[in-house]
Amino acid sequence: MTLSLSAILIAKNEERDLPGCLDALKGLASQVVVVISDDTTDKTEEIAKSFGAKTFRRQFDDYARMRQSSLDVAEGDWCLWIDPDERVTPELAAEIRGALSENPRFVAVDIPFSVRFLGREMRWGGLGHESHIRLFRRTKARFTGGALHESLIVDGPVAAFKHKIVHEPYRDIPDYLSKLERYTTLAAQKRFEQGRRFTVFHHLILPWEFFSRVFLKLAFLDGYQGLVWAGLSSFHSWLKYVKLGRMQREQSK
Repeated sequence: MTLSLSAILIAKNEERDLPGCLDALKGLASQVVVVISDDTTDKTEEIAKSFGAKTFRRQFDDYARMRQSSLDVAEGDWCLWIDPDERVTPELAAEIRGALSENPRFVAVDIPFSVRFLGREMRWGGLGHESHIRLFRRTKARFTGGALHESLIVDGPVAAFKHKIVHEPYRDIPDYLSKLERYTTLAAQKRFEQGRRFTVFHHLILPWEFFSRVFLKLAFLDGYQGLVWAGLSSFHSWLKYVKLGRMQREQSK
């Protein structure tokens, strides 16, 4: 007998990406759970409900707790953790169905990712071999982490799939820049709370990371998109330390 599957998501102002994500889950997930940040202002909730998803709003405290809240109300034997800007391909859906029809001995699956940026699949610059545990037996996993990053702890053996989740984290450069402020601030806060401190040598992060991504990790092989990604990522890494320095100065006043 095929085991049941719950897809679990968290969302904030995702009316653009959510329909495509949920559409790709049709015929795969017997339940969809969408936890919506309570400061959402667009039609995310209405869209989720139109697809038959179980929805509820929750005040955002950190990503791990948001994720765990979606897992806590899931009912399937297995869960698929996915984000609105990610897509399950038909090939991956078939692979998942095949695995769940056999009552597998493993309790989680590491799924490879295909990252797309400005219309291109990114194969270089550190992006070509990304994978994450996203499919797991509901009773054998829990989320941990904090304000910026969350992770999954599983109790049991982990398998690996062949087919990929397609991830398009940014629509374009303005979308990247619009998310940059939030992500770098959260990263700086996390480092500050960990006791890490800014030094003048952190200014070398930007040129070094750009060189590393472009030449050592061969981002130039991804063409224009690879160079743009390398530049934006390097600036992101540098900016979070600049903000860390600002936090230090504000504390010392």
